[in-house]
Amino acid sequence: MSFIWKPSKNQIGKSNIGKMMQLNGFSNYDDFWKWSVINKGAFLEQTLEALKIKFHKKYTSILDISKGVENALWLKDAQFNIVDSCFQNANDAVSIIFQKERETFQKITQKELEILVNRIANGLVELGLKKGDKIAICMPMTVEAVAIYLAGIKAGMPIVTIADSFTPNEIETRLNITKPKVIFTQDVLKRAGKILPLYSKCVEAKAPQIITIETENSSVNYREEDILWTSFLSDNYKFTTVIQTSEDVITVLFSSGTTGEPKAIPWTHITPIKCASDGYYHQNIQENDIICWPTNLGWMMGPWLVFSALINKATIALYNGSPTEENFGKFVEETRVTMLGVIPSFVKSWKSSGYMEKYNWNSIKCYSSTGEASNPDEMEYLMRLANNKPIIEYCGGTEIGGGYVTGTVVQENIPSTFSSQALGSEFVLLDENNNETNKGEVFLIPPILGISNKLLNKDHFNVYYKDTPTYKGKLLRRHGDQLEQLENGYYKAHGRVDDAMNLGGIKVSSVQIEAVINTLDFIKESAAIAVSPTNGGPSLLVVYYVENETDLSDNEKFQLVKESIKNQLNPLFKLTDLVKITKLPRTASNKIIRRKLRDLYENK
Repeated sequence: MSFIWKPSKNQIGKSNIGKMMQLNGFSNYDDFWKWSVINKGAFLEQTLEALKIKFHKKYTSILDISKGVENALWLKDAQFNIVDSCFQNANDAVSIIFQKERETFQKITQKELEILVNRIANGLVELGLKKGDKIAICMPMTVEAVAIYLAGIKAGMPIVTIADSFTPNEIETRLNITKPKVIFTQDVLKRAGKILPLYSKCVEAKAPQIITIETENSSVNYREEDILWTSFLSDNYKFTTVIQTSEDVITVLFSSGTTGEPKAIPWTHITPIKCASDGYYHQNIQENDIICWPTNLGWMMGPWLVFSALINKATIALYNGSPTEENFGKFVEETRVTMLGVIPSFVKSWKSSGYMEKYNWNSIKCYSSTGEASNPDEMEYLMRLANNKPIIEYCGGTEIGGGYVTGTVVQENIPSTFSSQALGSEFVLLDENNNETNKGEVFLIPPILGISNKLLNKDHFNVYYKDTPTYKGKLLRRHGDQLEQLENGYYKAHGRVDDAMNLGGIKVSSVQIEAVINTLDFIKESAAIAVSPTNGGPSLLVVYYVENETDLSDNEKFQLVKESIKNQLNPLFKLTDLVKITKLPRTASNKIIRRKLRDLYENK
């Protein structure tokens, strides 16, 4: 039997959910969740008040579904800029604690961060950029990256976020879709003692004008049109926020679907409210808490971290190094992190190495885990690292801006399970015949705060709504995850039902991987699948292939596939197995049946 964490009456009463339940006269959490779904307008109004969201002009309607639930308009006619709600703590409150690899940690106050944001915003204007021009960021999660991100939004310039782990080919794909005017990056990356190129990757990706932060005395050859950070940064410390509507785009993030090109998903000024709301209720983020979640602006948890921490008047803790190394544990101890976010792969590494066991993590109030399915034994190990603290399992998507299924600190916490549908949102599980089931595909029931209503490079309705079943007369939105509802009402993740997969916390489509592998001479055709380990946990990448005649050994073939994925997609996508097959299973319409291959591999 897994370890179960149970909240005390005092813990429930002091939690953000507990306070909101008391405000509305609820003693039972499930009743409160139902109320939040039935009364979405009232729930959001109370949430806006709790988060102290700042408006230049208040909304005339909290929710308008006159154009259908798939085109829901939240905070109609409101005028505001969400960045203003990120600076409501005391000027001397610490906004960011950061530590460069193998250095001592430093602190940035809210006032210092605001000054840096204003200098960047002025620098953008002085560069000739205008409201609506897009700006790209391809760099690690540093103080500068956070400030650039906030500055662009404050100036009304949407931010295109690109993970620094991507190859030049994948960076170029994202730049071609969004066409930003400038891109911010670093000269190089320092990782585990290695110096990795970053500026040169952007050049290879045919990037527009590059603004580069120099971190090393490296001999980088800069293009004539590019400028250095020190030259770009304005001396003007004051900047007037550009006021916008709730529907104006602030960020473009990317998420793989089931086709080759990634989906370009716009976030608006509404999406950060979903981030901050989830952080307030589910991760229980409170004023002056210290939030550490190793991530990157290229993944949704990067912007989520910025908004969830700052809007809730908490501190962001940034460690600029690998979270699997021993010094990360020391950073968590010394900065007294109160909420630590993980992906299960980190925990697997920590348990294997034992590195974190020497550190005192008792300051942690709770963990949160996302990005991939977790293993109960490893999650129980994580709970014990901080003297038995709960783990908020958290699952959502870039196109949601947060979670749809999660945990809370007011319910019993059982490793690797979700205790609740997210507050203010609901979903249904359907089987292959579209009947309600306790194990099946997740369909969201809109409207839900934060979910997207457009894509930059695809037809949004076709991707999420076309041919979906209805439920009790309601339009459903496709999501692609598979969940199981357990006897106690909790949920357990079972990966994807479509041709997408989560690898190392990153969503990627089978088609993207296969397109790379199929260029190898010995591959006639291939099928990439994500396989769940026997005892649960992060998905494993397995590739089935039909062979062209070759003299290569099995090991040589494995290495070629491994290197192709690493060099053309992402080094974080680790190949587990390469399996030869005489013929790939296909439907009558010639589509590969990857589900059959998953069953074949898992039952071998």
